[in-house]
Amino acid sequence: MVGPELISPKSSRVSAARRLAKRNFRGKERLFLAEGPQAVREAAGHADTLVELFATLDAAERYADILAEARDAGARVHLADEDVIADISTTVTPQGLVGVCRFLDTPFEDVLAARPKLVAVLANVRDPGNAGTVLRCADAAGADAVVLTDASVDLYNPKSVRASVGSLFHLPVAVGVPVERAVQGLKDAGVRILAADGAGEHDLDTELDRGTMGTPTAWIFGNEAWGLPEETRELADAVVRVPIHGKAESLNLATAAAVCLYASARAQRAPGGCRSVTPS
Repeated sequence: MVGPELISPKSSRVSAARRLAKRNFRGKERLFLAEGPQAVREAAGHADTLVELFATLDAAERYADILAEARDAGARVHLADEDVIADISTTVTPQGLVGVCRFLDTPFEDVLAARPKLVAVLANVRDPGNAGTVLRCADAAGADAVVLTDASVDLYNPKSVRASVGSLFHLPVAVGVPVERAVQGLKDAGVRILAADGAGEHDLDTELDRGTMGTPTAWIFGNEAWGLPEETRELADAVVRVPIHGKAESLNLATAAAVCLYASARAQRAPGGCRSVTPS
């Protein structure tokens, strides 16, 4: 049962959680915030991830199952008034639940050892909302991993975590990998490297028609404002553009990533694609 005592706003636990809104404290403690019922539920179900949970009385009653799951996962559960939650939260309208979670990024070597068939590589992606949304797209498309290069945004930025809508807890994510190392490692693992660029020489529709998309593939996505630098495009096996059949000037990063990842996922599941082979 939920106890009646509310945690004090002056508690050291509240102060420690509040500091996690800042990147330097997140990196030092290797902890980050997950807000709202969806993210907290995912964190509680991810082994050894949820450390602490703050909940308003209303949220504790409404999401009693999440609190029970959090306790079962070994997390400390604190009841707090709305002012405390607002103080910890980074959202304008907090949903009454804020979890403190351990970092869960995966070493890049482990990503390669799993022989991935579909990977999203974020190179110089600086907007946290874009990063989290691409992560969500990769999860939905059935990608095996996401790689954030060393020039990309912090995976644990609160906006990235919210934009991933729980997908952060679903698939391996490697962080801080130099783009050259990411590309070479994936190539050595037998993965074809495609750079997504609006000025690409190759057309996504043509690649699909040619039947070249069914192999293990990593897509490199760049900064939405200035795209991929020439030196990064040169690392790829092909630079591919999403065709614009209408009058739109371009697609935003997350939309283009969804189109590219789903194109690969569909091709890999087609007869002859790398995911169509079943164990004998």
